[in-house]
Amino acid sequence: MTPADATSPAENANIDGTSAPQDLTDGFHLIIDALKLNGLNTIYGVPGIPITDFGRMAQAEGIRVFSFRHEQNAGNAAAIAGYLTKKPGICLTVSAPGFLNGLTALAHATTNCWPMILLSGSSEREIVDLQQGDYEEMDQLAIAKPLCKAAYRILHAQDIGIGVARAIRAAVSGRPGGVYLDLPAKLFGQVMDAAAGAKSLVKVIDPAPKQLPAPDAVERALEVLKGAKRPLIILGKGAAYAQADDTLREFVEKSGIPYLAMSMAKGLLPDDHPLSAGAARSLALKDCDVVMLIGARLNWLLSHGKGKQWGTEPKKIVQIDIEPKEMDSNLEIAAPIVGDIGSCVAALLDAMGSDWRATYPEWTATVREKAESNIAKMAPRLMNNNVPMDYHGALGALKPIIKAHPDTILVNEGANTLDFARSIIDMYKPRKRLDVGTWGVMGIGMGTAIAAAVETGQKVLAVEGDSAFGFSGMEVETICRYNLPVCVIVFNNNGIYRGTDVNPTGGPDVAPTVFVKDARYDIMMQAFGGVGVNATTPDELSRAVNEFLASGRPTLINAVIDPQSGTESGRIGNLNPQSVVSKK
Repeated sequence: MTPADATSPAENANIDGTSAPQDLTDGFHLIIDALKLNGLNTIYGVPGIPITDFGRMAQAEGIRVFSFRHEQNAGNAAAIAGYLTKKPGICLTVSAPGFLNGLTALAHATTNCWPMILLSGSSEREIVDLQQGDYEEMDQLAIAKPLCKAAYRILHAQDIGIGVARAIRAAVSGRPGGVYLDLPAKLFGQVMDAAAGAKSLVKVIDPAPKQLPAPDAVERALEVLKGAKRPLIILGKGAAYAQADDTLREFVEKSGIPYLAMSMAKGLLPDDHPLSAGAARSLALKDCDVVMLIGARLNWLLSHGKGKQWGTEPKKIVQIDIEPKEMDSNLEIAAPIVGDIGSCVAALLDAMGSDWRATYPEWTATVREKAESNIAKMAPRLMNNNVPMDYHGALGALKPIIKAHPDTILVNEGANTLDFARSIIDMYKPRKRLDVGTWGVMGIGMGTAIAAAVETGQKVLAVEGDSAFGFSGMEVETICRYNLPVCVIVFNNNGIYRGTDVNPTGGPDVAPTVFVKDARYDIMMQAFGGVGVNATTPDELSRAVNEFLASGRPTLINAVIDPQSGTESGRIGNLNPQSVVSKK
């Protein structure tokens, strides 16, 4: 039936001729019921036309609805919720500008291979298609398509069930990603028979089925590993997303191969594990002869597998990925294994049998010796008590706190703040380190911290550069409003990269990278009822974080960092083009 179809008055009449009430439902409730049927019980968004009442109704029906100050931050929350839960994170936005704000997060989720669904209200099709100037008119579906894994529009109430089901399956199956679901305003108010509406809903069965690897691919990979003298395993965030933690650990330990964990894979095995090559990254990449990629891609984060950090000798590469097109994307893959990570690693373990023996003791000892040497060299720098603090002193204060509280989730973004924290702070459990991911996008901090607290119930430390914090800082009000156990630590060095640049003209405008000197971000938190602390020494920083961990109260620590501390663009300054022209 179409929304306009209605049961005739005679069919709704009682025997005595009076009208019988008809049990009806509408688009609002069908969307809510479709989400709940599939276990999607949390929405991150910003209310407004035409989805304000939808948010109210969803909350009334038991869905948790978290209202943000900006859609991009809500989208970042939904994206990381998808990563943490393996279910699509749901972001809800208004039409046009709100949709565009959420679209950055949707593209971010797709690039990182995290399941997310962006639900956006939109203008009416007949007006948009004729470009007649509707309120917030925009062909949102066309704009979304190039930036996500899939995009759908639902026009009729009876199609809501199948539309939501398609979005869920697209988001989580194969290589996960972002999905856009366009909801024109008229859809919400469409009415249909409640029984027919209930029948139209779809519970998605096995939305992300296992994809078993080919047996010959497994054997080929093991042959390559057997022939290696200096193998290295690289664990990517895809390995963490898989939640095959025990299987992965068993494989690494049984193989005896040193491993390098990319930033969001840290903690799959503890960073202080004897096989960890994290502190010997340069040596491991340069001198290895076989590389096994598990849920990692040879993208810019690994210099595309090329350049001086990879040494001069060619490497044989084994790669596990669920996406066949990922193979040979930058270099020839000698042994591709296509399938889901859990199934692939389990198949490798089975094929290794009980008589597999590690055959790389000299290589393993070399990596370990270098790692221990580098750790020893770094230790004194992490214990300094410089005032103002430098990055090493401040992060050195946080390092033992994370070790003592391994369930605490660390959110991290910035330039220097991200780069130093990634190499200094060890992680001990999987999916406890959340950062900017593949895209390196700035501004994920507060949305990620909020969703981490909501989805896991754990306390969250968000270690932010002052520039990074500025992108989403207003969400500290959201943190306070929902009384979430989040502690934001702003590494404040008065600017982007460093707060020491000067205007070369001598004019009154400050340099483009300079912020207000000696800003007090902690007072901003106090304005919303949270705890604000100004920390100028490592001891003050440590004390404030421990007080947060004891109380769980929303907290912001303004960590005063030496403006001279840090480097241009962190550790990716080489990506900045340089001018060789000197103007007279």
